[in-house]
Amino acid sequence: MKTSIATVSLSGSLTAKLAAIAEAGFDGIEIFEQDFLASDFTPAEVGRMVRDHGLEITLFQPFRDFEGLPEPHRSRALARAERKFDLMNQLGTDLMLVCSTVHPAAIGGIDRMARDFRDLGDLGARHGIRVGFEALCWGRFVNDHRDAWEVVRRADHPNVGLILDSFHTLARRIDPASIRAIPGDRIFFVQLADAPAIDMDLLYWSRHYRNMPGEGDLDVTSFMQAVAATGYAGPLSLEIFNDQFRSGLPRMVAKDGHRSLIALMDQVRRVEPAAATDLPRFPAPAPVERIEYIEFATSAAEAPALETLLSSLGFAAGGRHVSKPVTVWRQGGVNVLVNSDPTGFAHSAYVTHGTTVSEIALMVPDARAAYQRATALLARPLVQETPPGQLAIPAIRGVSGNVIRLLDATSDLAGIWQVDFRATPAQAGAGITGIDHIGQTMAYDEMLSWSLFYTSIFDAQKAPMVDVVDPDGLVRSRAVRSGGLRVTLNGADARHTLAGRFIEDSFGASVQHVAFASDDLFATAAALAERGFATLRIGANYYDDIQARFGLDQGFVDRMQAASIMYDEDEGGQFFQLYSEPRADGFFLEIVQRQGNYAGYGAPNAPFRIAAQKRAARPAGMPRH
Repeated sequence: MKTSIATVSLSGSLTAKLAAIAEAGFDGIEIFEQDFLASDFTPAEVGRMVRDHGLEITLFQPFRDFEGLPEPHRSRALARAERKFDLMNQLGTDLMLVCSTVHPAAIGGIDRMARDFRDLGDLGARHGIRVGFEALCWGRFVNDHRDAWEVVRRADHPNVGLILDSFHTLARRIDPASIRAIPGDRIFFVQLADAPAIDMDLLYWSRHYRNMPGEGDLDVTSFMQAVAATGYAGPLSLEIFNDQFRSGLPRMVAKDGHRSLIALMDQVRRVEPAAATDLPRFPAPAPVERIEYIEFATSAAEAPALETLLSSLGFAAGGRHVSKPVTVWRQGGVNVLVNSDPTGFAHSAYVTHGTTVSEIALMVPDARAAYQRATALLARPLVQETPPGQLAIPAIRGVSGNVIRLLDATSDLAGIWQVDFRATPAQAGAGITGIDHIGQTMAYDEMLSWSLFYTSIFDAQKAPMVDVVDPDGLVRSRAVRSGGLRVTLNGADARHTLAGRFIEDSFGASVQHVAFASDDLFATAAALAERGFATLRIGANYYDDIQARFGLDQGFVDRMQAASIMYDEDEGGQFFQLYSEPRADGFFLEIVQRQGNYAGYGAPNAPFRIAAQKRAARPAGMPRH
């Protein structure tokens, strides 16, 4: 599989883009003319730079407003094309993209446009150049790949072919199955992009909101299935116009892009087995069974405060690591590790972020298969020396650098608690039965990276994006679920929001909150109160509102208010939430109860919870009265 990406997809100078594209593992680039013109390099120098990075120029683009022009515009367009062919010869590339015209002087007519392309093909042949015709979804006369193909078919020239772009097809809701009738050798190039489902002007949507395959809502998999069925064997390239990407880190965007192409073609070969793909074999995605443990990295000085908090939640010390200062705290099948090791990864995480969730261990059907898939999809492995007699647990790095461990119940990894820990008796808790979800907070421009990370590596589904109103700005939130793993991804731009302050105060830590599960939150709340758990107090106005909104019994609402329990419901069931007061850095805990098939995370309650947390917050170092 030859992969490519348009230089316009990334931020930075041309040299920075080339370095990021090469590092991400692409084979080539589409050179966007503006990137070349904005540089101070000659065409020959650019060609050498590209080749020095181990890349090739797969496409030169765009050539606009060519077909269907009356004289003298037609002659000028052909002369302009010849100048570009000379430039391409110096760059060292042989394929140019011609996008369908929007020129006000253009005249319609398939045969007229076919003659134009036949003449362009003759001109290209004299320079060793091929041209590909792409239907812009906002094109004046040609805005459908079927019409572009008819122009190419009638031109009947070996140097004239079709260029397909998933956005232009899917944005117009054209059935991609129509591509299957096109001969694969007449498709010269394929560009791929996804996008969120937004009802807006097609040009504006395309120029600002495209994203990587799998990050949006378009059915790029069906599009690529149809392309693969034609026998097309050329490059798969990303052409992404996105304001967020063009201001983001080029290396992160490039890596996400390459990951998205691998994941896409893996999906295609699994749903279209007859399609020929040369992608290396690796295991299929599998759902996560549960979160087996979370680990806090801390210091010997700060560990007692963390352990006091766990004790107030009903956790009890249930064992200690055989060789490290790591204690496991247990309750109802939940394992929380407190790691105060002054060396290794946990110490680095503590030094960088303070006391923080540094590791999450996921129980999966086959840990080594999941690890193989993750690394094939460009996840960074964490390689650590394992002392004799202890388990070598597969581990990968998340987008922000935290660690995800992979465990299973069918290999030696099932013995983690017997091999790596010395167990001690643990007392009964406060009714916590599991980990319902974790909340990860990141800069908004990292949200798509995290979403792609989870949905490509695991069998996972993403929920629609929702806006969470903080008194000091907007936070965007998206839930991702894979079996027993639920994650809420919260992206913040505004630095004064609770999420923004957490990113700043913890120097980019990822997990801002952990939500535990209870089968009876009222009983759990009573047990926590007896243990001195610092519950977040919710104002009376909130309870007046939910009583009116849901028509709840007054006595029931009074019980919730007395315990500071929040409430939501949907068509599937009911949801109860109780929060801790936030730490100085913004980290907090949550305990929830789901009834029926409630599928959400209490998003309508978030503005009121955030307001209460801001009221309860104390600056670091300020004592409580």
